[in-house]
Amino acid sequence: MSRTLWAGPERPSPPTDEEERLRELGYQPVLARRMGGFGNFAISFSVISVLSGCMTLYGFGLGTGGPAVMMWGWAGVGLFVLCVGLALAEVTSAYPTSGALYYMADRLGGRRWGWYTGWLNLLGLLGAIAGIDYGAALFTSAFLNLRFGFEPTPGSTFVIFLCILLLHAVLNLFGVRLVSVLNSISVWWHLTGVAVIVGALAIVPDRHQSAGFVFTEFVNDTGWANPFYVAAIGLLLAQYTFSGYDASAHLSEETSNASVSAAKGIVRAIWVSWIAGFALLAGLTFAIQDYAGTQNSATGVPPAQILLDALGSAGASALLLVVIVAQLFCGNAEVAAASRMVFAFSRDNALPGSAIWRKVSSRTQTPVPAVWLSVAVAAVLAVPSLYSATAYGAVTAINVIGITPAYAIPIFLRLRAGNRFRPGPWSLGRWSRPVGWTAVVWVAVVTVLFCLPQKSPVTVDSMNYAVIALAVVLALATAWWYVARRSYGTPAPYGSAREQAEISEGIV
Repeated sequence: MSRTLWAGPERPSPPTDEEERLRELGYQPVLARRMGGFGNFAISFSVISVLSGCMTLYGFGLGTGGPAVMMWGWAGVGLFVLCVGLALAEVTSAYPTSGALYYMADRLGGRRWGWYTGWLNLLGLLGAIAGIDYGAALFTSAFLNLRFGFEPTPGSTFVIFLCILLLHAVLNLFGVRLVSVLNSISVWWHLTGVAVIVGALAIVPDRHQSAGFVFTEFVNDTGWANPFYVAAIGLLLAQYTFSGYDASAHLSEETSNASVSAAKGIVRAIWVSWIAGFALLAGLTFAIQDYAGTQNSATGVPPAQILLDALGSAGASALLLVVIVAQLFCGNAEVAAASRMVFAFSRDNALPGSAIWRKVSSRTQTPVPAVWLSVAVAAVLAVPSLYSATAYGAVTAINVIGITPAYAIPIFLRLRAGNRFRPGPWSLGRWSRPVGWTAVVWVAVVTVLFCLPQKSPVTVDSMNYAVIALAVVLALATAWWYVARRSYGTPAPYGSAREQAEISEGIV
């Protein structure tokens, strides 16, 4: 295994070459460069968080294809996402800024490409905060139900959700060093947690499902008759979990040797999560004692019912705590990534009230207003959960439908630029084009899939609101473009006009 991957928390001094590179890209350094390579990997790994994504959408997976789609879907989606991550890492190495995806798109395609990429990325990041922290609230309610007989309601779950958001806002105000330390702890917590959960589920129960059941059992509770359609929408579990790895890019202005560390952080976070997630899904599915009972669990969380049936109340409660803490780590990392995106987008005057959101604390060198805006918008996005049982699935779909296309745009523009693109120190070399086109095609396919309705018949309750959210954001971005187009813009790189002219020629 890579020594860099398994190193402990680091406190390196900021190298002058990365600060100079940032100035070349047009920005004066204002954030504290206090995160090392492990910390950068850790934030993307924490945001992917198999103990958050896999667990919170496990119930969704039980009815949209069942075990077969969950297991094979995870394996297949992970492979394609790795291609997306590799291609994105290459572009990140060339443009290591907090703006990340939209800055890359702006440089490679022009202002409008950057503008729409930024709004899609922002939608995905804010939707991710809502999805992750609301999932943590659901699991907290399940834990309280197990231990104290607490009856979860939409209102009580939402209050817990707001408390979690407040916790994450406060933790992010202390600076990137604390964020980095928490993320480094999070890596070990996740890996150990997966090992303990899978180990307990393998050893303790007297009865397990067969391998045939785990890898071939197909379950369709969607109302749709076409099994291929059901399997396609069942991929949401894996695709939702495999998102957020752009966090490494968003924290690049706070990472030492970012041109290499941020690229490596993206790729390592994906393949480590790929392995850990497959083990977790297999462990849970082998341990199912009662399929229908798991789906209709009184706890409201099917994985909690699996743990309860297999390990008893005490064991289930202990492992639920492991999952909840992992989800809290995940949400905290996502707030860090989203707030940096808000800061960077405001720095280039793209948001209403940009002058407020780009302010940085002189004491902690943290974008404090951006942190508060991120958690406030996430809270608003989750409000429909008070009225609709399917709202949480809609929030997760919003995350995927926003952030996934944003990954593909800079990759596509890099491919279109051809030899005019100047790679950074981390490059795919001759594999760049085949990996890149695989990534672009995959993103196009899943973007269409996740706009499709997930339940039949389609009603107000079962409607997939992701497509509406996407349309609203694109409409708002278009309308705001005509207000802010004169003030919005990434700065001209210092001393590199010739380089930019070469890149822009024929592609803007």
